Amino acid sequence: MKINFPLLALAVGAFAIGTTEFSPMGFLPEIARDLDISIPRAGMLISAYALGVMIGAPLMTLWLSRYSKRKALILLMAIFTIGNLLAMLAPNYLGLMGARLITSLNHGAFFGIGSVVAASVVPKDKQASAVAMMFMGLTIANIGGVPLATWVGQHIGWRMAFCGISLLGLLTMFSLWKALPEGQSSQKPDVRRELKVLTRLPVVLALLTTVMSAGAMFALYTYIAPSLQSFTQASPTLITLMLVLIGVGFSIGNHLGGKFADLSLDKTLIGFLLLLMLMMLLFPILATTAIGAALALIIWGAAAFAVVPPLQMRVMSVAHEAPGLASSVNIGAFNLGNAVGAIAGAAVLNLGLSYSAVSFAGAGLSALALLLVLLQMKIAAPQTVDVASCS
Repeated sequence: MKINFPLLALAVGAFAIGTTEFSPMGFLPEIARDLDISIPRAGMLISAYALGVMIGAPLMTLWLSRYSKRKALILLMAIFTIGNLLAMLAPNYLGLMGARLITSLNHGAFFGIGSVVAASVVPKDKQASAVAMMFMGLTIANIGGVPLATWVGQHIGWRMAFCGISLLGLLTMFSLWKALPEGQSSQKPDVRRELKVLTRLPVVLALLTTVMSAGAMFALYTYIAPSLQSFTQASPTLITLMLVLIGVGFSIGNHLGGKFADLSLDKTLIGFLLLLMLMMLLFPILATTAIGAALALIIWGAAAFAVVPPLQMRVMSVAHEAPGLASSVNIGAFNLGNAVGAIAGAAVLNLGLSYSAVSFAGAGLSALALLLVLLQMKIAAPQTVDVASCS
């Protein structure tokens, strides 16, 4: 099997970004203790990163659109590397907060521009699989990169964890420089025209579908540890194992989602959203045993991430005049969905309901995403557009 080096370079970048996004969750206590702040205040570093992704996605994409995609991606990873180095050297909480905001600016634009590049280096009937190949780096980060960075943060120091992540940034910059064609610099974008594309109904509906799908996933994912403690009285070791199994599910789903999306975006979204909804309805029952919880979380993780490649392709298709910007904004929509899911779960718990209700809330968000897909099909079947021609 021939190795597609541009896709491999993009996957390395996705691995690095996934590691820096999720690993601080594992060593928040160490950060809080070292900087003499509370854990909830340290947790705001996670929220700040998500906010930076939403703000940075459109701004960085528009700013870098005048450059070739190769140069743009390398510049984004330079920002990533600088941000992680600043985090390592942060003298206090505000310094670390600023460093995390800087780091997050690259996230949405990298995946947005990267999706267009990934689709451009393969035949038309393999474009969704190519996008999934890039996102595979993100899912593998949850299995390998995040646990390793967490271990370093807990046993050697959180500053060394950020130092190691910055080395991943340098590796990605080198990989992109070697693997991607030099490309032509683009003309200065018509910002008003590209932003207008985002206001079209098919694009808005596609972005809302991403928000609801991510919300469904994060309604349970955010509260997975206390949910497992409630359903199975899970120990910390068992919870760690379950998180690894979720990462395995993410990787399986990402692969399957890309393969099936090459055949049909609509059928892939409908099938996996139905499966996601079903697993969240059944999870409180299946999770009463460790084996049931393990199987449920692998299937749930697969269903949750299988919708990512088709959602990314859908947005690039309906916004084909501005695929890079729309793709980047879709990553911002995914992060908005993270917040929506967490808020939905918190709202349910604040009503005094059980963790079963949190899972049911996620199923409800999945149902809303499914309705949005059906609505898009009813309004107009999006034309299949070769996004590679837009790159």
